[in-house]
Amino acid sequence: MNGGPSVELRRSRGALVLALVCVLGGVVLLALPRDDALLRTIIAAGAVALGVVALFSALRPFRFGIGADGLTIRRPGLRRSIPWAEVDTLVLDEPPRRDGRPVPPRLLLVPVPGVTVGPRVTARHPVDGRPAIELLVLDQVREQPEQVSAALTTYAGGRFVDLPALRRAAFADPDLPTGLRGYRMDQVDQLIRRGQDALVSGDAQTRQAARAEIERSRAAGLLIAQRGYSRLQADTVLDALVAALADHSSTDRETAP
Repeated sequence: MNGGPSVELRRSRGALVLALVCVLGGVVLLALPRDDALLRTIIAAGAVALGVVALFSALRPFRFGIGADGLTIRRPGLRRSIPWAEVDTLVLDEPPRRDGRPVPPRLLLVPVPGVTVGPRVTARHPVDGRPAIELLVLDQVREQPEQVSAALTTYAGGRFVDLPALRRAAFADPDLPTGLRGYRMDQVDQLIRRGQDALVSGDAQTRQAARAEIERSRAAGLLIAQRGYSRLQADTVLDALVAALADHSSTDRETAP
């Protein structure tokens, strides 16, 4: 990540490496002598075609600059400078885990009302549901999420929200072990995320609704998967989350005029 008056994010090389591997693998398959020539040719042609498409995508112009005046973006579907005056909120979000594995964070932009940034709205603010535009998935760049967050904090100021950091501060992400006949991971992850977002929202009704949803799901019985989260540890985490939501509700009642 470069210093100076602005910060330029560097594109990840992962897509380029994958493209080259596909092309070279296809060429090698074509060169190897085998009896099943037709099948080999079909597989090799598919690998080369996939590699060419990925290579074309990896070599397309890319720029993501963060500076005092705003954002400068050059990527498929969006090529323009976005001044801070057009930005209501920038949200660094991390989608719920998929099969127990982390999903790359993404950067969402909520424009100022009446402003059209360019691409059509394809996302929502994770907490308040406002329409948003996905600017960047962070696995596309070499910088770590913490570095991107630091740059946006410096230049975007109060417009920027580091939602993963707020979630961890409200309720730490659990490291749940997996095993046979455990709770279905996506259901548990969704419930934990629902509770974290409710704690971050600062709204008493949202917290009460999240607590009720978790309790209803557990009363109905969480789904069991062939391989899932350890039931004992997941129950302990959900107990703690429900308690945190209840504690905040109690504080709201005590401080209400």
